[in-house]
Amino acid sequence: MTQRQRGGRGERNSNAKVITLKELTKILDLSPTTISLVLNRARGAKSIPKETKDRIFEAVRKYNYRPNFLARSLRVRRTFSVGVLVPELSDGYSAQVLAGIEERLLDAGYLCLVTTHHHRPELLEDRPLLLYERCVDGIIAVDTPIREQPPTPVVCVSGHHPVPGVLNIELDHGQAARLALEHLLGLGHREIAVIQGQAFSSDTQVRWESIQRVAGELGVEIPPERVVQLEGDSPLPDTGYEAAKRLLGRGVSFTALFSFNDISAFGAIRALREAGLRVPEDVSVVGFDDIWEASYHIPPLTTIRQPLEEMGRLAASMLLERIQGPRNGEEGGVVLVRPELVVRASTAPAPDKGDAGR
Repeated sequence: MTQRQRGGRGERNSNAKVITLKELTKILDLSPTTISLVLNRARGAKSIPKETKDRIFEAVRKYNYRPNFLARSLRVRRTFSVGVLVPELSDGYSAQVLAGIEERLLDAGYLCLVTTHHHRPELLEDRPLLLYERCVDGIIAVDTPIREQPPTPVVCVSGHHPVPGVLNIELDHGQAARLALEHLLGLGHREIAVIQGQAFSSDTQVRWESIQRVAGELGVEIPPERVVQLEGDSPLPDTGYEAAKRLLGRGVSFTALFSFNDISAFGAIRALREAGLRVPEDVSVVGFDDIWEASYHIPPLTTIRQPLEEMGRLAASMLLERIQGPRNGEEGGVVLVRPELVVRASTAPAPDKGDAGR
């Protein structure tokens, strides 16, 4: 049996000699430019037939061709790496945005360097510098404030701070507030409580302002005693649990709760149950984000869906355009993304006044 038969079609021969680009061009009878365009997934490769691309990738595996990364980097003056700043790695929001970012960057042949800051001021200052020192070609900042014009291309996801040259990809929070409040009003809820996000989150202020504005337009009053803010920097449900307990401790009446995110909604539901309140029979709960766990919670959570993976892919695509194109006159601005209401089992018609548990 030959080596080719043992390895099987398309498998790399680990014992074979590593060949050069010059040798690969002779084997394939293709120009170095064509091979490089395909392997680098460059824009110019779009016009190359799929059959040719398949031949190139098969030959690369078969003959153990290894592109000279250092030579390529020196030639085009890029490191083919992108830095990503996120608050946490353990929360569903960051994980889903990262999934979209990584998918797009890997498809373009870029390495993704991720670092966290936990909203700590010293890390917010240090981590971008760390990435700049690693000579990344650009940075994607997720729920991370960028307050100064950076030395490399930067795209923010939920940044909310206008900075020259920095593009922000943001959810349409006004539409999100309208979807949630109209849903609750349609179920007969008038006494609506709100759990705000932590003060350090980029989304907190704009989301709360949107809720207030839309509530006013819809004729709904959300008094201060029905509003409580998340405290602490934990990415776990305990922040929502503690916030809901403080809200319940005020003795204020409410039949619906709109929570800052799905994670805090999970904690709030536990606090409501411990207080003897049923969800959704006594209190309806609406979350925000539609993280992966939302549909598996008990009860499955009604929530505002942010297309988190798509936002990550969009951020990566727009950053790559800025890396590969001229930077002169590069503008910042905002790209708005549309939210979606996902109705599940945590919301129901408002209870009769005499039946309400709180």
